[in-house]
Amino acid sequence: MTIPLIIDTDPGVDDAFALALATRSPEVDLLGVTTVFGNVSIDHTTRNAQRLLALLGSTAPVARGADRALGEVHLPDARRVHGDDGLSGKALTLPENTRIDPRDAVEFLRDTIDSTTAPVTIAAIGPLTNIARLLETHAGRIGRLVIMGGGIAGGNVTPAAEFNLWSDADAAHRVFAERPVLVPIDLTRRCAVDGAWLESLTGEVGTTLESLTTRYREFYLEANGIDGILIHDAVAVAEAIKPGILTTCRHLLDVNTSDGDSRGAIVPGAFPVDVAEDTDVEALRAFLHQRLSS
Repeated sequence: MTIPLIIDTDPGVDDAFALALATRSPEVDLLGVTTVFGNVSIDHTTRNAQRLLALLGSTAPVARGADRALGEVHLPDARRVHGDDGLSGKALTLPENTRIDPRDAVEFLRDTIDSTTAPVTIAAIGPLTNIARLLETHAGRIGRLVIMGGGIAGGNVTPAAEFNLWSDADAAHRVFAERPVLVPIDLTRRCAVDGAWLESLTGEVGTTLESLTTRYREFYLEANGIDGILIHDAVAVAEAIKPGILTTCRHLLDVNTSDGDSRGAIVPGAFPVDVAEDTDVEALRAFLHQRLSS
């Protein structure tokens, strides 16, 4: 039996790898993609999701979601990392796709969960605004919730906070109450791929994905002197489609929602969260390479 899956995303280069992984995995029935602000504006993330699905030959619906955090908070995006359009300036080189579901992302999520017999897995790989709004009415009805975000030992946008949780800390606090599987940057950093891995991807999809990494790759070369990229979101989607590919351990956690320097940080709390702490890194890279090149 396939896994009914919805991906909530803010594409983003690593989101592109994650979407490709889902569409090229026979374990998955991709029911749809919902978009959220984050790496770039909601206009860009929605268009990027549409065009990526066209590249991937998927007819999964796209539903546009939140354009800002709960509480009308506006925070900087990640254009300096992903490029002004989120895909290294190359979004418009992808096939055009004007199909858009008329429903808001949260309405789409609610309707899809209600109409699907099997429990629906949600892979949330951007800010958690849409998911927090969904949980206002559908707490406990999601089959499995896999989140890419957070840093146990520190952040990547501030010393304390990782980008996705920092972008909407109030939403993350709400979502932590639902016992998610959390895939933090502590693990995804260990799963980085180098330039040789990227350049060895084959097929139309694999080579196109590699071509979208130019700005992302430049950023990491400038930041740490290493030629390669972090594929955070693909690691989380791998766990969504192959439960157990990551080794998890349950911790009691929360998200700091204060207005101070630690906003968005993971802190000790009362919510049981299954934190992905380990994996066979080489096997995971091989799995991703095979799926993205096939």
